[in-house]
Amino acid sequence: MYSETKIAIPIFQEDCKKVVEVARDCIDKGADVLEFRIDGLKNPDIDEIKHTIKEIDFPMIATNRIEGEGGSFKGSEEDRINILYECCDLVDYVDIELQSNDEYINKIHDTGVKTIVSYHDFEKTPGLDEITYIVEKEHELGDIAKVAFMPQDLEDTLTILAILSHFEDTIAISMGDLGSYTRIMAAKFNSPITFAVGTDVTAPGQIDIETMKSLINMDLNIME
Repeated sequence: MYSETKIAIPIFQEDCKKVVEVARDCIDKGADVLEFRIDGLKNPDIDEIKHTIKEIDFPMIATNRIEGEGGSFKGSEEDRINILYECCDLVDYVDIELQSNDEYINKIHDTGVKTIVSYHDFEKTPGLDEITYIVEKEHELGDIAKVAFMPQDLEDTLTILAILSHFEDTIAISMGDLGSYTRIMAAKFNSPITFAVGTDVTAPGQIDIETMKSLINMDLNIME
């Protein structure tokens, strides 16, 4: 038995030629999905971005992360959303932050692409009630909810597991070394996607793809 949780590998590079190179390597390593971190591009050009997505021709999440949530996009909010919008008919998922204007989220969602509405906090983990509120709001706006928080202690990581056990179609991550095991446990709760490392580390506590695949499937086989 193999996990149905898809393993996504983020690609964070400054130019599209390198994005294609890294994508090929990640596919060879066994990625199920690629996350194209468009905000990593030094000079994002929509025509070049679309050409790159077509050239890679693999299941993909388009992400153009804002600076406030660990991203690097330097342009205006309108430009950021327009790039994502232009990618909608070429990718499988678009990740858009909960703190984005609802009008922008709806614009993306109305294209028919699967939307991952996300929220990240690299400093702390809120209480269970607050995270529950965030996830419920994300589900109201999109198809998949995503939350990622930095734990201060083991109890914070257990809060993330409680979210995974309560909600379907939810990606919940406890970051850092302390929370890295939650990325593996995601498969136990049928989380749609978990994130691993191919070449580019984009969040603390990410596990390399080979280890992730081995641990997820080994664990599931033991439990049969």
